[in-house]
Amino acid sequence: MVAAFSDHYFGGDPEGDPMLWRGFIGQEPLLVGPEFFAALSAANILWGFVSGAEPPSVRYVLQGRLGLQDPPFIAMGDAPDKPDPTGLLQLAGNLLKGHGARLGPDAPAVAYLGDTVADVQTVRRARERVPEQRFLSLAVSPPHLHGPGQEQRRLAYEQQLLAAGADRILSRTDQAGAILEALLA
Repeated sequence: MVAAFSDHYFGGDPEGDPMLWRGFIGQEPLLVGPEFFAALSAANILWGFVSGAEPPSVRYVLQGRLGLQDPPFIAMGDAPDKPDPTGLLQLAGNLLKGHGARLGPDAPAVAYLGDTVADVQTVRRARERVPEQRFLSLAVSPPHLHGPGQEQRRLAYEQQLLAAGADRILSRTDQAGAILEALLA
């Protein structure tokens, strides 16, 4: 069963070069395009990824599908699973360190955009671990809740995200850049 799933999902050796995969993973809808990251960079917003996916899958999506060059990320196995904030803190620390800063009261705010309650809880726990750092939790409901007839389910899910502690609910992921610029101004 696992072998059949892997064959259809990856369309190649799951342990091999992700850029050679030709399975269903290549057909999953992307939440943003490369222009999103170009806009963040143009606004001097540092960005990276904390993902629960395995590193080859993360590389496939970020490099193969989005065409991002050497994107910073933390993937499964690099840190404990969310909602443990270790991966978020590690990535944020590395991004800031590369610009001569470190987490703390003088650092820029760290925003995390996620689509699960665990993502929101990750930010809450990061605040507990590094209380002098400003953290923002941006949340968006997953794509399957944005389709026709899903409004009530989407609204209920967004209420769960708010109840978990999200600072802001976005209707679309690509709104994050403009919202961050406004929040950080």
